[in-house]
Amino acid sequence: MTRLPRRTHQLIAAGTALLLAVTAAGCSTVPSGTRSGAESTPSVGDFPTDVVFDYQLGGGYEPAAGVGGVARDSTDSPDPDWYSICYVNGFQSQPADREAWLAEPDLVLTDDDGEPIVDENWPDELIFDLSTDFRRARIAERVGASITRCAQAGFDAVEIDNLDSYTRSDGRLTVEDAIALATRYADLAHDAGLLLGQKNAAELGTRGRDDVGFDFAVAEECHRFDECATYTEVYGDAVLDIEYTDDLRGTFDEVCADPQVPFSTILRDRDLLTADDPAHVFEACAR
Repeated sequence: MTRLPRRTHQLIAAGTALLLAVTAAGCSTVPSGTRSGAESTPSVGDFPTDVVFDYQLGGGYEPAAGVGGVARDSTDSPDPDWYSICYVNGFQSQPADREAWLAEPDLVLTDDDGEPIVDENWPDELIFDLSTDFRRARIAERVGASITRCAQAGFDAVEIDNLDSYTRSDGRLTVEDAIALATRYADLAHDAGLLLGQKNAAELGTRGRDDVGFDFAVAEECHRFDECATYTEVYGDAVLDIEYTDDLRGTFDEVCADPQVPFSTILRDRDLLTADDPAHVFEACAR
C-alpha cells in the first residue's frame, strides 16, 4: 500500500523551544534511554531498539523527558544528547531545489509531452528519473552530498524518503529501479559510518533489508494501515512508527494497546510543528 510522505517543507532551525507536556492518559510516560553526548557515532549495526524517538522534521526543539532519539531534517542540527536520525529526500526533489534539478533535465522524470512528473500529493516535488544506472549514479552523487553532510554534522543515521516514488511514475519506473538507487544510498551511508533507514514501502518485505542493506525502518501510520507486523517481521525492534492526529484509528490508548505496534510508537500533529506552537502534539506509548 502506498503511503503519502508526511513532512513539512518549511524547515526551521529554531532555538530551544518551550515544551508542551505530554498529557494523554496511559501514554504520558516514555521510557528513558538518552545517550551521552560524549559517545562517538556508532558503527553500522547498533541501532537502539529500546528508546522512543521524536519526529521533528518541522524544526528542532528539546524533546520531552524520556525521549532517547530524534529525527530531524538534514538542514537542521542534531543534538549530541540524543540518538539522531537525518531526514533526506532521496527519490524526489525538495521544493527549494526544484530549479537545481531542472538544470539537469534528464534526471527529472517527464511525461509524453516532456513535462516533469510530480508527486500529486506534494506537487512542488519533482520525481527523479531512476530508469538507468547512469542516471542513478548521478542522482546518488547529488543526494549523497546530503548524506555526507549528515555524517559531518554528527547525525547517527539517515532515513531516505520517497522510496515508493516509482508507484507515482505512471509506470515509467519499477521497484527494481528504486532498489538499485537505494542500494547506492546504503553504500554511501555505511561508508560514512551512518545507519540507513527504510521509509515506508512495507511492500518490499525482506528485500529492503537483504537486497538494499537497510538497518531499520521508519513507518508512518503502520497501525492505521495494519502494517506494523510487516515491518517488525523484517527489522525486529528496529522500527519507529509515527501515527497522526488527523487520521487516528481509534484512540491513541488503543493504538498503544496493540501488541503489534513497535516499541517506539508516537502520536504527532500532521504538520510536525515545534513544541512552542499551540497545535503541537507529541505523545508516546508507555512501555
